[in-house]
Amino acid sequence: MIRFNYKPAGTPPATLLPPEGARDSVVLRLVKFDAETFFEETFESFEALLQQFDPAKVNWIDIDGLGDVKLLQEVAAYFQLHPLAIEDVLNTAQRPKIEHFDGHYFIASAMVYPGDEEDLLLEQVSLFVGSKFLVTVQEDGGRDVFEKIRSRLRLGHGLVRRSGPDYLSYSLLDAAVDSIFPVLETVGDSIEEVEEDLLEKPRRQSLRRLYETKRLLLALRRAAWPHREIFNTLMRDESGLVARDTQIFLRDCYDHTTQIIDIIESYRDLAAGLMDLYLSSVGFRTNEIIRVLTIVSVLFMPLTFLAGIYGMNFNTSHPWNMPELNWPLGYLFFWIVSFVIVVGMLLLFKRRHWL
Repeated sequence: MIRFNYKPAGTPPATLLPPEGARDSVVLRLVKFDAETFFEETFESFEALLQQFDPAKVNWIDIDGLGDVKLLQEVAAYFQLHPLAIEDVLNTAQRPKIEHFDGHYFIASAMVYPGDEEDLLLEQVSLFVGSKFLVTVQEDGGRDVFEKIRSRLRLGHGLVRRSGPDYLSYSLLDAAVDSIFPVLETVGDSIEEVEEDLLEKPRRQSLRRLYETKRLLLALRRAAWPHREIFNTLMRDESGLVARDTQIFLRDCYDHTTQIIDIIESYRDLAAGLMDLYLSSVGFRTNEIIRVLTIVSVLFMPLTFLAGIYGMNFNTSHPWNMPELNWPLGYLFFWIVSFVIVVGMLLLFKRRHWL
């Protein structure tokens, strides 16, 4: 569940290496807009994109994919992005965080998707927020996570067309946070199903699903918790990169993040309680089985004793021989005695509430 991406020991800092399995094909987009105009186009090179770059408008450069390290170096050189921040972009196991550099913020966020067989997919999304530009880098070149935001820009809905890169960054981070809610809803439904199974009939399959749910909650917590630090830093920005009006909207994202963390913690407590419930149910079921087997064994103990005595076949004419061996109704008498003993023991067990 937790991914690892590291370089060999002794590798120089800011060494840019594409992550393992990154696609060579990269999609480079430019979206520039203001309150009256909107422009969107896909480019083959960063040089061609710069011909349409307009410092008088908001410029959003979106790089979809991590396979082209040269492109990232060109973008970093033009906007004076720190090499260590570019290295963090390529480190897809990066913990969500925010760092302030001269003239821009670097934000590493995470998009969450439900996977197959109760698995979880995490995609790192990196943002460089400047005064007139926003550079975003998506990890998975085959999945576009910002299409809904671009649709809002095309239609001109909301404040995004009348605001700067800070509000656009808020919209993207808000989408990242909101992507956790559907996954949490799925996890909640899974916990309810496991709870019903444990109450009706505890099985190993239910225990396996419970462990998978706990792993999902751990991954969700790791993805959601650092976002509070990101929003807290942006709300207290004093560099002028984040407008006061945008900081009010960031408070809403902070509240959503806090709500998500509370839900995750509640689900973790519930999962731990279900684990105790499973162990208690299994222990109770084992005790019931042992109790029934013990009662059956106790019932057969006197019968075995009688059968053992009268099965010794000491049938002689000696005066100390067992006279019951020659009774005409001895066999019937044996079953009557056995029945009376069993019924009597059952009544005694019931009276003592052992049954």
